[in-house]
Amino acid sequence: MPSQPSTELETFPNPAPERDYWVHIEIPEFTCLCPLTGQPDFATLVLDYVPDQKNLELKALKLYTWSYRNTGAFHEAVTNKILSDMVAATSPRFMRLSAQWYVRGGIFTNVVAEHQSPQWSPSPTVLVPPSGSPGQPMRVR
Repeated sequence: MPSQPSTELETFPNPAPERDYWVHIEIPEFTCLCPLTGQPDFATLVLDYVPDQKNLELKALKLYTWSYRNTGAFHEAVTNKILSDMVAATSPRFMRLSAQWYVRGGIFTNVVAEHQSPQWSPSPTVLVPPSGSPGQPMRVR
């Protein structure tokens, strides 16, 4: 049986809950519909998060984003809805969703929404020199 879209976000236990680490996910084929015209809107979703006790399961995430394909939604609304659903599923220490909407009518839109747990304090930023560039610090997060 082929896969079907799903509104369920599955998770799995964080394999290293004692440590802050960054998860970076890019979803380059997100689509939904313009609620005014019904035309398709295309975006790349960029998700960065620091998990607490749960991580997002990637196949479920793919099926979840697929569920928006025939849904009419404004860019700002759908970005915030997706972030809220992911936060509800995982209760992360930190989560940022950036929706980079492709040009339509000469307008490019980037919507960024964030969540930070009130109990979490980020670790200090570490500066590491990039390879081949002695003395030039590089920000690592």
